[in-house]
Amino acid sequence: MTRLYHPSLYDRAAAVGSYWEASAPPLDRETPALAGEAACDVAVIGAGYTGLTAALCLAEEDSMDVAVLEAGTPGWGASGRNGGFCCLGGAKLGYGAMERRYGREETRRFFQVQTEAIDLVKDFCARRGIAADLTGEGEIVLAHRPGRLVEMRAEQETLRRLFGLDSEILSPADLAGRGLAASGFHGGFLVPLGTGLHPLKYLRGLARAVVDAGVRVFGNSPVLAVERSAAGFLLVTPQGRLSARKVIIATNGYSEEQRLPGLAGRLLPVLSNILVTRPLSEAERAAQGWTATTMCADSRRLLHYFRLLPDGRFLFGGRGGVSGSPAAAERGAQRLRHAFERHFPLWREVETEFFWRGLVCLSQPLVPFVGALEEGRGGGREAGLFAALAYHGNGVALTAYAGRALAALVAGRQGAEALPAVLRAPLPRFPLPFLRKAYLAAAYGFYGLQDARG
Repeated sequence: MTRLYHPSLYDRAAAVGSYWEASAPPLDRETPALAGEAACDVAVIGAGYTGLTAALCLAEEDSMDVAVLEAGTPGWGASGRNGGFCCLGGAKLGYGAMERRYGREETRRFFQVQTEAIDLVKDFCARRGIAADLTGEGEIVLAHRPGRLVEMRAEQETLRRLFGLDSEILSPADLAGRGLAASGFHGGFLVPLGTGLHPLKYLRGLARAVVDAGVRVFGNSPVLAVERSAAGFLLVTPQGRLSARKVIIATNGYSEEQRLPGLAGRLLPVLSNILVTRPLSEAERAAQGWTATTMCADSRRLLHYFRLLPDGRFLFGGRGGVSGSPAAAERGAQRLRHAFERHFPLWREVETEFFWRGLVCLSQPLVPFVGALEEGRGGGREAGLFAALAYHGNGVALTAYAGRALAALVAGRQGAEALPAVLRAPLPRFPLPFLRKAYLAAAYGFYGLQDARG
């Protein structure tokens, strides 16, 4: 099975239709399709945040000859269509469970990596002059049921105990005082780390830096096969062939696993949907009581995430769906709009101007993976084949660290032990991977019941 969802989700010729596409300056760099024969030291599959960051580090810090192959245009995938939450994230495994599985010290190392990653994105934008619309400070999880406040207090204590991080429980009155008044929430949990950004402005700034560093970026060049060769690897595209000593796979939820060795059955792409309204007037924002640009999500297992954008538009996203067909997309848009109106009733007449969807990526252990891929048969590592992926729908920040760390591994500047154990553990297959969509449908049903009960 190479694609879990409807073919329309993988149509690279189709525009995403996002607000980001409509508002980001063009790339202004050439990214032609690969044609004929070419060679390089390292080939990168995927021109998203991870792949471009790794390519830039290898070119600038290691003077390596790097080529990037992208099936569409740079940022066509999750990097150019996410909600722009640059914050803690990358794993779905809770910190308590993470501590039991990997140990306290390795869990602390992973948390430190996440905080470092946020700073890496901010510093990169500042140093390269990328106007990525960084807005707001921190992230708030809003309790959609009173019982979720108990879980939030427990999480607050875990963050203090493990990481020494001070967070804050907010009452509904506190939220309203911060310009975050919505209907149906019973309080919130503020983590004072992270910022919102324009994901495609950041991506295109990164892509410009990569091209300017001498990296060849080949757009509209899907990899049809990765074959072993005397020199290392041969990557086959519709119009060309690229030889490389080493290969980095950075395709996340858009990985076509039958074409990419080492990934079969190891990833679970999951649909996420986003709507963006027309610009809200100051009076409309004041009437609803939502005037701050703080990143927010609710406490549902099938969460919604939302934030006010710098131009006054409102972004509202959510997980769900197991089809991916155009008809299913229409139903998903209706469900998302209904949820938006439930929490922001005074904006019921505010039009949706943009709706789009995309794939996030889960792993079986619910943590990201960075490192050398396991060999398909046997227990050793596949020499020369690396990957960084599975950010669980929240990888804007972590990709900055993952790309840098992967470049250091590929170049031999550091070993795997330099990474937290959370990231470097082998990437296992899902049991009976042909049933992954069935697992997902069952999980959605179970989570829906949990969310309804509080």
